[in-house]
Amino acid sequence: MIDHVRDLASVRDATDRLLTAAAKLNNDSTTEPSRLPGWTRGHVLAHVARNADALVNVLAGRPMYVNGEARDADIERDAPRPPAEQLDDVRESAARFEAQAAIPADWSRTIEMRNGVTDSASRVPFRRWVEVELHHVDLGIGYELEDLPEEFVQREIAFLAARFSGNPDVPPTRITDGTHTWSTGRDGEPGVPEVTVSGPASDVVGWLSGRRDGSALTAEGGLLPSLPPL
Repeated sequence: MIDHVRDLASVRDATDRLLTAAAKLNNDSTTEPSRLPGWTRGHVLAHVARNADALVNVLAGRPMYVNGEARDADIERDAPRPPAEQLDDVRESAARFEAQAAIPADWSRTIEMRNGVTDSASRVPFRRWVEVELHHVDLGIGYELEDLPEEFVQREIAFLAARFSGNPDVPPTRITDGTHTWSTGRDGEPGVPEVTVSGPASDVVGWLSGRRDGSALTAEGGLLPSLPPL
């Protein structure tokens, strides 16, 4: 069972870590490239803030974004702001998300994300946790995949493996970090060997999330699967 209250506490902790680390940025460093292609660090911070407001909309039963173009335009508008404004926005939007999540509600209800994706409301806090943790890494300011909380890494691997499960473009794949195992890809077919991908959990989550190329992982039974964009 998903513990949304516990996940909300994890979101707060992750947000505090991001804000503390990003407080060291200056005007020049926010305009420097992030680890996401085409985005500066300012873009990443703007996205983190706008995602919080988007998830407020989701929990309130409104569309997550007006449309994709408006989402992108908001990020482009906010990206050039000075660091102090960026951090105030991240902090204040996080507070709006927390306030919305504190309203008594049916957490078992189905909510709608972008592009018609549906999920349980109880998973929204975890989805926000993902945004804060991974985009903290994307800032490229010293927080690495190896620094992510162990519980988060295990859950994110399971979440991403489930997203690729049944995908016809991904071969039947077993993933292991040496302690835990996950399955993903299309259903097994007669005569088609299963690929086993193994390596450190940080490299597994990096590969699944598109943040590492998987070169540190070992593939047995076939080549390392090429994953479609998330």
